[in-house]
Amino acid sequence: VAVPMASEVNGHPSSSENGVGGGGEVYLVTGGSGLLGQALKRVVEASEGGAAKGSSKWVFLSSKDADLRDYESSRRLFDKHRPTHVVHLAAKVGGLFANMADQVGFFRQNMQMNDNIVSLCHDYKVKRAIFCLSTCVFPPSAPMPLTEDSLHSAPPHPSNEGYANAKRMLECLARYYRQQYNDEFVCIIPTNLYGPNDNFNLEEAHVIPALIHKCYLAQQDNQPFVVSGSGKPLRQFLYSDDCARIIYELLRTSSEKLTFNSMMCVGDTEHSIKQVADAIVSAMEFKGEVKYDTSKADGVYKKTASNAILRGFMPKDFTPIPLEEGIRRAVVWFKDNFDKARR
Repeated sequence: VAVPMASEVNGHPSSSENGVGGGGEVYLVTGGSGLLGQALKRVVEASEGGAAKGSSKWVFLSSKDADLRDYESSRRLFDKHRPTHVVHLAAKVGGLFANMADQVGFFRQNMQMNDNIVSLCHDYKVKRAIFCLSTCVFPPSAPMPLTEDSLHSAPPHPSNEGYANAKRMLECLARYYRQQYNDEFVCIIPTNLYGPNDNFNLEEAHVIPALIHKCYLAQQDNQPFVVSGSGKPLRQFLYSDDCARIIYELLRTSSEKLTFNSMMCVGDTEHSIKQVADAIVSAMEFKGEVKYDTSKADGVYKKTASNAILRGFMPKDFTPIPLEEGIRRAVVWFKDNFDKARR
């Protein structure tokens, strides 16, 4: 289970041994070393860098802090930190072949983790909790644009139904607690996230980190940069820090604005894979040949998702980072952190 070492932010990072400061709010983040967890840490540090120490405290957790699949281990974590707010990003994740080979493991381990965290959020009277789903929860037959209410309209794709069904049950459980106990539990469904700290493993990575890694290797080896497919399919990408800004807003907004149980976190614009490749070539300063391998399948041409709920919720001046700038930042991070990146 990919989750990070605990670190705490009281306006700045500090040791995890400091204890709760100042009687303020305590924000507990599971899965804090991943793509979204690290983005949230950057957003918190930018937003609260000048905050008085102890006014609010953020704890970014690691698998070394607790085995979230185990109830007692998870309970001790809540007992230690006494969170007022929780962001649950931790999950057992893997690539296509790993999912297909172990549907039981992906279902049970995520179910155990999610059941423990959601129930403990209720038992410890957490003021608000944000739970992270995945777009794989949507059935292949869902009409476009994808909307939050089509989540349970048909079974998920069989290739990763263990993981997808565990995420669906997380949505159900959070919604039931909200209906039955009035707990402020909300689910987010991020779509095509990318950025620093992503998984760049070529067997598992999503399209942007995979293409960044492939372009880097092509540059190092003085070989053509080969993009699978025609480059024509369209996707809505969202930079990880933008999704983190959405989470931050969800945690800080008034209860009256939480009129939804789940919300898609999706970019405004559809970009072609060719536009992505061009942006990577530019950011990488790759001077070699770019080839499109049309012997490889393109997959689904469009997977348009609605961001109507998101746009109704976020401040009007919320402007996502443009694709070219987001890719530039991701490329810089990958090159600077090649030795420690997940690849």
